[in-house]
Amino acid sequence: MSKRILIVEDNPQNRYLVSFLLEQQGYELSVAEDGAEALEMLEGDAPDLILMDMQLPKVDGYEATRRIKANERLRDIPLVALTAHSMRRDEQRAVDAGCDEFVTKPVDADGLLALVRRLLGE
Repeated sequence: MSKRILIVEDNPQNRYLVSFLLEQQGYELSVAEDGAEALEMLEGDAPDLILMDMQLPKVDGYEATRRIKANERLRDIPLVALTAHSMRRDEQRAVDAGCDEFVTKPVDADGLLALVRRLLGE
C-alpha cells in the first residue's frame, strides 16, 4: 500500500509542482487549499505525512499545525512546513507551532523527495 500525503497549499503552481513530483513516486495524495479545509479533511482518515504551506487563507499554516499537534490522534504525523519565508525567525516560528521540518520554496525536488522518504521511513 502506498503512503498517503496531505498537501496543504493555496498557490496553484506550487500545489501542481509538489503534487506532480510526489505522484511520480507513487504516493497517494490529498490536497487542501487552506488550513480550514485541511483540518476538515483530517477529521477522516489520517495521512502518513503532511506538507503545510504556512501562509494560507482562512486558517494559516501555523494555527493549523498547532491544532493538528494538539490532537492526540494526529500529533505523531510528521509535518513539514513549506514556506517562501526563509529567515531563521520564520523557521523558529514554524518549529514552535509544531512543524517537524522546514522547507523553503521554491522547493528543491531531490531534497524534498529525500526528506519525504526519510520521514516516511523509506
